[in-house]
Amino acid sequence: MTERYQVHHNPTANRFEIQVEGQLAVLEYRMDGNTINFTHTLVPAELEGRGIGSQLAQAALEYAREMSFKVFVTCWFVAGYIERHPEYKSLL
Repeated sequence: MTERYQVHHNPTANRFEIQVEGQLAVLEYRMDGNTINFTHTLVPAELEGRGIGSQLAQAALEYAREMSFKVFVTCWFVAGYIERHPEYKSLL
């Protein structure tokens, strides 16, 4: 089972963050009106394989759903997450 990490939304920096073992994983976004564009996901190499990127993507997509934002994705990782989790396709 994948460990659950605390996802922090940092709207000042336009990103979602997970802090683990002194390292920061992020999912960055840009807002354009009522559309949120997920632009980049970065998980340090030492933290890969723990499901951290997926937890960032899920939290960001749930945030978009709660805020009734339309989603645009330029980040390949988030695009792949949506492909594997079709319940988020309606946000696109």
